[in-house]
Amino acid sequence: MPDLIQLGLSDELWRQYESEGFDRSDLSRVIKEHKELYEIQNADGVFKAEITGNLRYAADSRADFPAVGDWVETSLFDGGQAIIHNILPRFSSLERQSVSSHGEKQLIATNINKAFIVQAVDRDFNLNRLERYFVIAHNGGIEPIIILNKTDLITDQDLSDIKSQVIERMNNAPIFLTSTISKTGLDVIVDALEKEQTYCFIGSSGVGKSSIINYLLGEEMLETKQISMATNKGMHTTTHRELIMLDNGSILIDTPGMREIGMTESSTGLVMTFNDIVTLAKECKFKNCTHTDEPGCKVLQAIDDEMISYEEFENYKKLQRQTEHFGATIAEKRKKDKAFGKMAKEIISVKRKNKY
Repeated sequence: MPDLIQLGLSDELWRQYESEGFDRSDLSRVIKEHKELYEIQNADGVFKAEITGNLRYAADSRADFPAVGDWVETSLFDGGQAIIHNILPRFSSLERQSVSSHGEKQLIATNINKAFIVQAVDRDFNLNRLERYFVIAHNGGIEPIIILNKTDLITDQDLSDIKSQVIERMNNAPIFLTSTISKTGLDVIVDALEKEQTYCFIGSSGVGKSSIINYLLGEEMLETKQISMATNKGMHTTTHRELIMLDNGSILIDTPGMREIGMTESSTGLVMTFNDIVTLAKECKFKNCTHTDEPGCKVLQAIDDEMISYEEFENYKKLQRQTEHFGATIAEKRKKDKAFGKMAKEIISVKRKNKY
């Protein structure tokens, strides 16, 4: 049974938790999530867990609930049951705009060191989507790594062209070229995985995430499906988030395929992903330059000089607009929630006065 270090508790992270008064013997890591039911793991084993009523009622949003990858303070009981009392501070998080709740964020997984962003080169490949994933990873403090999968389905020349496009747009980010059919490139990923580091796999449905993870595991642990012939779209295979230990000591988190990856309000990822554009914008003649037709615009000049592509700039503007819009949506929601809370307090106050 792995100890807390093997589960990913680094010395740096433990020093932080210890300084905040947490006891090592009470710590566990969330390895599975099913709505508000969880599985946790520590040196004693795997336990089914629920959160306390206080934790549930104190939550302002879904982000205040445990997520796969979280370190939590727990009490263990006989029969393999546990109670989660507290969620310990997260050093990173993977989140996106919720697809079901207006003005809410969806927390996907936490405490991740690196994210493998998987795209299939035959049908899923899209540079704009790849940049979007990079922004989301950077927003959460996670290092993104690219996997271009299903390389057996295109020619060597087409693969070379795609790789060149990625290198040009993604500032020489790490790239792995793989095929789960021919097994090409998979051992290179195995060799790159570091002991006690936590990795996640993200990407659209059907790009081969589960097949890659199965290879890394050395067994068919995760269900895989073929692309739908009717829609030519990926079919969801992973339906929940799960933390998995590998024999080499590294840790994986599989996530459901994400067709919709809405931006959150953080601008950190935009700055890191589009650093060239952001840096050029600071050199524009006018501080409020919109990069449309202003004289002395360094961004437009860079596009004319082919230092950056027009497509990259357009994607940057699109993601920037979505980030700003979601930020405004959250601000509006908070304002309405505050007004509703004030109204509720006034109603309660009036009822109490009438009662006495």
